[in-house]
Amino acid sequence: MLTDQEITKLLQEAKTIAVVGLSSSPVRASFGVSRFLQRQGYRIVPVNPNETEVLGERAYASLKEVAEPVDIIDIFRRSEKVGQVIDDAVEKRPRCIWMQEGVINREAARKAEAAGIPVVMDRCILKEMARLLS
Repeated sequence: MLTDQEITKLLQEAKTIAVVGLSSSPVRASFGVSRFLQRQGYRIVPVNPNETEVLGERAYASLKEVAEPVDIIDIFRRSEKVGQVIDDAVEKRPRCIWMQEGVINREAARKAEAAGIPVVMDRCILKEMARLLS
């Protein structure tokens, strides 16, 4: 697990965040959080097979389709679906995998960490930004 100091550094240095499960519905948490991140200057890469574009960015069906490097992979999926996301994420080699509030999969987290990718689990990236960077 990352310390507050490590999370602060990550959030200050990251530029691109792939958001797995990003919905175009403004009432979904994934949309509100991603819009906030975009307004803070991050490039958002939507990953959702049910979307073609979200927040003005092309959406990808899976992480495997994302050609560009990403700093953070932010996961808005049910906990039991995280394993496949982690398999794809390990190939992308992000600086961090972030599981949003309520997303808890310790086995997937161990797999990512064993591959050398730190994990933040069950924490909202927006709330952590507000807490650490304000």
